Amino acid sequence: MKFLVIGLGSMGKRRIRCLKALGYKDIVGFDLREDRQKETAEKYGVKTVGKLEEVSISQFDALIISTPPDKHTQYAKLAIDCNKPAFIEASVILGEVKEIKDYNKKNIFIAPSCTMRFHPMIKDITAIIKSKKYGKVTNFSYHCGQYLPDWHPWEDVKDFYVSNPLTGGGREIVPFELTWIVDTIGFPKYAKGFFEKTIDFGADIEDSYAFALKYDGMVGNILVDVTSRYATRNLIINLETAQIKWNWDEECFKVYDVEQNLWVTYAQPKIITAEGYNKNINEKMYIDELELFIKGIENPLLYPNKVEDDIKVLEILEKIEQSDGGFKK
Repeated sequence: MKFLVIGLGSMGKRRIRCLKALGYKDIVGFDLREDRQKETAEKYGVKTVGKLEEVSISQFDALIISTPPDKHTQYAKLAIDCNKPAFIEASVILGEVKEIKDYNKKNIFIAPSCTMRFHPMIKDITAIIKSKKYGKVTNFSYHCGQYLPDWHPWEDVKDFYVSNPLTGGGREIVPFELTWIVDTIGFPKYAKGFFEKTIDFGADIEDSYAFALKYDGMVGNILVDVTSRYATRNLIINLETAQIKWNWDEECFKVYDVEQNLWVTYAQPKIITAEGYNKNINEKMYIDELELFIKGIENPLLYPNKVEDDIKVLEILEKIEQSDGGFKK
């Protein structure tokens, strides 16, 4: 199979690593920036181009769209026009995702990223909850915190897409996390919250989102921020006869089983971490995600996330922002 990777920033290079890890070698990378073309060619030994006119889209089996979120639509439309399946990185702009859906009259396979669903701990937690072994979820609390300048230590925040209010770091992470939460726990009926700029990164963006989700007979609260000086993921889920606790710094999660009156530990498989990334960022979940996209080319039902699901997640983000007076930009 032959792949065109569009966008050779951090995620585009990661997707090339994933493809190579899966044994694919026929890869071309496209980026408008010459420095990224050169770096990618040198690091990964793939052909790179600075203009799409230099290649024929018809020669590729699939497109991997790893541009900033506000550039997804133009390349998704290109894939649809050329009848090519496409994988798209995490989205954050509701109107653009709706535009992709409306444009896709041919029903071309478009796979929105849902990376955290492939995290081994989240997969196991999801399986436990869906099994109903411990009854229904009664409430949950989750904190996902990062420090925005740590995302790209090699460049200033204001020099890449996280400084754009529409695609700001804090705003982008909300749907990134919700994409797995709605799979693990379900879509909420209501969402309300607050969002604020609490620190100056040299960009006019909100960096903290605190919100509550209401379900039938169950509630949850979530804090997402990009101001945490130490990268954090802490999750507590209460069920009728159990409690689940996960801290991504620990190589396990724990379940308190009421009937047995003991904590059961679920060990995490060994993590593969790419050079320069946080030790808890598992490269394998990105590889597994792309592998399932490739299988989905033959059978789209194998891939767990759809454009329609992305729209529903981004509508939750919209409700959160509207409850605090609307998107502030």
